[in-house]
Amino acid sequence: MIRMAGHSKWAQIKRTKAVKDARKGANFAQCSREIIMAAKLGGGDPEGNFRLRTAIVRAKAAGVPNDNIKRAIEKGTGASGADSMEDLSYEGYGPGGVAIFIEAVTDNRNRTAGDIRSYFNKYQGNLGSDGCVAWIFEETGLIKVAQGALAEETVFEKAIEAGAADFQANADEETFDIYTAPADLNTVCQALSSSNIAIQSAEVTRLPQNTVKVETEEQAKPLLKLLDAIESHDDVQHVYANFDMDEALLGKLEQA
Repeated sequence: MIRMAGHSKWAQIKRTKAVKDARKGANFAQCSREIIMAAKLGGGDPEGNFRLRTAIVRAKAAGVPNDNIKRAIEKGTGASGADSMEDLSYEGYGPGGVAIFIEAVTDNRNRTAGDIRSYFNKYQGNLGSDGCVAWIFEETGLIKVAQGALAEETVFEKAIEAGAADFQANADEETFDIYTAPADLNTVCQALSSSNIAIQSAEVTRLPQNTVKVETEEQAKPLLKLLDAIESHDDVQHVYANFDMDEALLGKLEQA
């Protein structure tokens, strides 16, 4: 079973921010880069390229026009050079020793690395070497199904029968969250779809296996500014952090 302890509050903070400004989801450049890279690595057919299919779903949810999506796929498959695009990751520590793992798609690794390093320096963090925090974050498939009128038992049975590793009802998002081994993500998605269970989102994510408690504003403010700066970078696709924060402190910072 996948260990479910250690969920990061960063996911909750991003959801709160999304209600206010939708900056991450609405960034066309980030979505386009992910589509280009997915098409470059796995081809331009979303039916046979799961990464591309999920990238397209994300782009459409962010309001990216179909023409932009089509051009990104064409670029990725070689119609107009994507040779310089590459997947990169960065690792480091934020204020209070919070581990941060970053996934990016870039056409200029020196520019991206320089920008990420400057964020860590500015907000009391330290950019580390490869592998310094990767071990903390376990790759996991995550499928979200809107609860709606669906019976929890039905979704649970179909997911487990298809090979899901864990399942939980998420009251905050009104979804059923289904966890899989990364290699089983597509299989479970197909099984759910075949049972007429609509999938809201599906992705390979990283779950922290331990957490660091952030208890003071002195730690929390620069940490959230650091994560916000990283997330806002066009080349950054995903940011994972292993901190936990009390609701009271989180609410106080949101009102500041």
